Amino acid sequence: MWWRFLRAVKRREHRVAPTTWVVAIAAVVYTFAPIDLIPELLLGPLGFADDIGVWGIFAMLFAREQHRWQSGLTAH
Repeated sequence: MWWRFLRAVKRREHRVAPTTWVVAIAAVVYTFAPIDLIPELLLGPLGFADDIGVWGIFAMLFAREQHRWQSGLTAH
C-alpha cells in the first residue's frame, strides 16, 4: 500500500510534514557523504549502525505519514 501513499504525495493529495522531508534528505546525504560518525572502514559491519539508525528514524516518520494519510481517507 505504500505505493498508493507515494502516488498521493506525488499528486499533492497528502502534504508531508517538513520534518519528514528534512530527515529523508538527510538520510540520503548522510548515507553517501564521505564523513561518517562510525566509519565502516575502521569498524567493519559495526560502522553501519549509524546509517541504519538514520534510515530507521526516516522509516518511523514515513510510517507516521502513511498512517496520517490513511486516517484522512477513512475520515471522509
